Amino acid sequence: MADAKVIPFGEEPRSRRAGRRAQGRGSKSSSAAASAAASSASEPASPSPSPSEPPSGPGPGRHSLASVPEQPDAVEDRMAGEKHGPNDAPVPVPVPVPVPEPEPEPEAPRPGDSSWDRRLAEGLAFLRRRVTGDYEVDEFGYDKELTDQVLMSLIRPLYENYFRVEVKGIENIPSDGGALVVSNHSGTLPLDGLMMQVAVHDNHPAGRHLRLLAADLVFMLPVVNELARKAGHTLACAEDAERLLERGEIVGVMPEGFKGLGKPFGERYKLQRFGRGGFVSTALRHGVPIVPCSIVGAEEIYPMIGNSKTLARLLGFPYFPITPTFPWLGPLGALPLPTKWTIQFGEPIPTDGYPPEAAEDPMLMFNLTDQVREQIQHTLYKLLVQRRSVFF
Repeated sequence: MADAKVIPFGEEPRSRRAGRRAQGRGSKSSSAAASAAASSASEPASPSPSPSEPPSGPGPGRHSLASVPEQPDAVEDRMAGEKHGPNDAPVPVPVPVPVPEPEPEPEAPRPGDSSWDRRLAEGLAFLRRRVTGDYEVDEFGYDKELTDQVLMSLIRPLYENYFRVEVKGIENIPSDGGALVVSNHSGTLPLDGLMMQVAVHDNHPAGRHLRLLAADLVFMLPVVNELARKAGHTLACAEDAERLLERGEIVGVMPEGFKGLGKPFGERYKLQRFGRGGFVSTALRHGVPIVPCSIVGAEEIYPMIGNSKTLARLLGFPYFPITPTFPWLGPLGALPLPTKWTIQFGEPIPTDGYPPEAAEDPMLMFNLTDQVREQIQHTLYKLLVQRRSVFF
């Protein structure tokens, strides 16, 4: 200590002071590094970065890489980890289930919505029009509203359920304009005309009505006269037929008349003479088509095994039928047998190609009449061959 040389502070060489400053900076950096190492040792080690992940931060040897889009499954896993934490077990995320909307409750029926209420209202309106006279009747006495709502409703059960009528060739009746339907006639009572009328009314796509030409006897009976007029029937004369055809109506005629209606059961389905061909002359004058019609099943409803001519003269009838049930069983014997019917409308025979004076040609009328008759007869035979039974 005694030999030590005391050097004043201001007299220290500059080189020594510079070396001391550099040594001081080195000691400070080493102490900072030591403290950083100690702090890093006390903290838990961070997971090593994935090889696929690029090193963060700029530096030598580090290149910036484009970020890879995460897959949907990875995104869902990361979201689940963030929601429940790294140490918790993954809980499945509930998927919302669509709840079906409740069906609207049906509205309570209001008065007037039911079919019965509607029918009752229509019936009351119909009765009101009947009482007040607010309905239309044409020049022949035809009441369309009464026929559609009352008369057809009364005949239809007999047509559908009792005789079980099968209709063929209804498309041969034109949809508009006049036409003349010519049919065979049989059955002791003229039920075949009524069934043919219902067949056209219920099956024709255009909803056409058949206007029948009836014998004089029909309009001489007290109650039948009014009902026939209301249903659209008229006298079987050329004048009435021409007036109906001029108006574009479908006219039905049965040229056999009482000869076909009252023939014996042994002559069933054999056509009688078609008169003098007056219906052909009427069709030629107006140029309307002639539609042949064949009816099978009507011959057997009243098997006529005899004819009491004496009673027929006393009563003013063309014949008085005797059947296996009538008059032996009284009113019960007048019940027709439930046979199976078939009504077929054949292909129309056009008449519009003839000149107006053709209606006065007797040879032409004879040929057309025979053509219509032969077509009806041929169709009758064909339907009889196809029929399985009289009742089925």
